[in-house]
Amino acid sequence: MTDETTKNGPDAMAGENQDTAAPKEAPETEAVAAEPDLFDILKAENADLKDRFLRLAADMDNLRRRTDREIKDAKSYAVTNFARDMLSVSDNLRRALDAIPADAREQGDAGLKTLIEGVEMTERAMLSALERHGVRKIEADGEKFDPNFHQAMFEVPNPEVPNNTVVQVVQAGYAIGDRVLRPAMVGVAKGGQRAEAGEAAATERKDG
Repeated sequence: MTDETTKNGPDAMAGENQDTAAPKEAPETEAVAAEPDLFDILKAENADLKDRFLRLAADMDNLRRRTDREIKDAKSYAVTNFARDMLSVSDNLRRALDAIPADAREQGDAGLKTLIEGVEMTERAMLSALERHGVRKIEADGEKFDPNFHQAMFEVPNPEVPNNTVVQVVQAGYAIGDRVLRPAMVGVAKGGQRAEAGEAAATERKDG
């Protein structure tokens, strides 16, 4: 029995050691399973790149729209200063025409009448040219006073129209695009229908 044990002893012990050591491979398998999956990594990177691309595309679209708007504004308002100067010239032409007495217009010689007609034609041509470049006259006479487009110069007692109605235009106003080139200088009604109604109500309260 001793010889059999001695003969088989080392091999038997080695086999037992191998059987005992086999389960040690399990931690390596668990370590491999714990590593991130390559597909998940690529998927996350792709999502990140897609998000960056969408942000860049949105920024480029906003830049394009802003640039288009700035170019449009530059075209629309490029003549602003020039138009304002031309309006001053037009005002002088109008003052010259208004300074001519009515009897001189009617009884003046052919030379004076031709001169007057030439000045009027020049004024009309200038305003027409400005209109082609986006300059338009602000309608004021008979309109409700609007501080965005009108500049009140004085008040006129007038009970026949609503209060704050423009009843006189001292100097025409003009706008270019959505911007006011210069406001219309006007006179506004005071003490109109609204004021009369307020005074009547006050009188009734006083009498009561």
